[in-house]
Amino acid sequence: MDPQAFVRLSIGSLGLRLSGKTLNGTKSGISALSSPCVCEIRLRGFPVQTSSVPFISSPEATVDNYNVASSFYLEESDLKALLEPGCFYAPHACLEIVVFTGHKGGHCGVGIKRQQVGTFKLEVGPEWGDGKPVTLFNGWIGIGKNKQDTGKPGAELHLRVKLDPDPRYVFQFEDKTKLSPQIVQLQGNIKQPIFSCKFSQDRVSPVDPLNNFWSNSVDGSELDVEKRERKGWKVKIHDLSGSAVAAAFITTPFVPSTGCDWVAKSNPGAWLIVHPDVCRPGCWQPWGKLEAWRERGIRDTICCRFHLLSEGQENGGDLLMSEILISAEKGGEFYIDTDRQVRAATSPLPSPRSSGDFAALSPVAGGFVMSCRVQGEGKCSKPLVQLAMRHVTCVEDAAIFMALAAAVDLSIEACRPFRRRLRRSSRHSW
Repeated sequence: MDPQAFVRLSIGSLGLRLSGKTLNGTKSGISALSSPCVCEIRLRGFPVQTSSVPFISSPEATVDNYNVASSFYLEESDLKALLEPGCFYAPHACLEIVVFTGHKGGHCGVGIKRQQVGTFKLEVGPEWGDGKPVTLFNGWIGIGKNKQDTGKPGAELHLRVKLDPDPRYVFQFEDKTKLSPQIVQLQGNIKQPIFSCKFSQDRVSPVDPLNNFWSNSVDGSELDVEKRERKGWKVKIHDLSGSAVAAAFITTPFVPSTGCDWVAKSNPGAWLIVHPDVCRPGCWQPWGKLEAWRERGIRDTICCRFHLLSEGQENGGDLLMSEILISAEKGGEFYIDTDRQVRAATSPLPSPRSSGDFAALSPVAGGFVMSCRVQGEGKCSKPLVQLAMRHVTCVEDAAIFMALAAAVDLSIEACRPFRRRLRRSSRHSW
């Protein structure tokens, strides 16, 4: 498998201080720098990202050299667009970091105006497209209007800006997951078949090894009304030889919560993601658990929460890797990225083959692990999956993420609102 070229632009080690002699906010012209400071990180063609900026109040204090405040992932087309000349008033694209003090918005009906402290700009240059690791900036720099040449202490921003190659494998389901499509790898205009996807909705047969899990997670009662629950969905991922190399199946049915007609957070549906057990041929070993439910609002969203199961134990300890909201109408992106998660993972991501060598799969090596783009309800979704090359050591590693992507895609449909039951009395009310 050949990866596609991606570049990771990371901004980290943020810190803010007053240069020279420390004065109060009134004399320096910067009010309440000790209050929470935030910055907006802007790059042409990408959504604005925000991050807090720690205030360095004493000479002994230091910045966190390992902190990553923001990351942008650039593919070849993004780099070409950034390197092309822009409009006459902005001929060159640049990375722009604008620092503010105070909170945006209001409190108790009283508006709170943010004060801009200063701006850092870094122009996009040819080195961005070289595909080599490079530190574009690292250290302190004066920002804002209060520079030292005015005789007043100004604000200084500490930051580290780095570019690192981040090659990825890109896969796509060639049709809806329920139609058991082929999964191809994309390399430019070339599509190379890698896996096949087998979807089934009936309960597993007695000879299917997955039945061992069903006996623990699904009772034998068939009295439930099928239209009021969604269960028995299963997806198997096969390699080109026809061998099953990963699977995902519903362990907790998707059912409407009490008093409503949708799957609520109080009782989410759940999938188990499994891979073949290398020590016991014909058996499966749990790898991850995906929970999903519907969040009601002006625009409904589907929340997908993924846990990595430690030591492959279905009921043992787990590690929260991702919790993402996806628009029920328009779809969106599910991802595992420790730089973008509120709770960053601190332990390695075990290889599905459980070889014991987890060094190449550690999220600490870089934030991005995988992403999966899906469509909204009622649309023909052909999941597009990206995997960081450093997290894939073999074909089986990629297969387990295909199973996870299939579960995410099917969860959009599984979380559709259920039809309301008509009361018998209402049928004769006319």
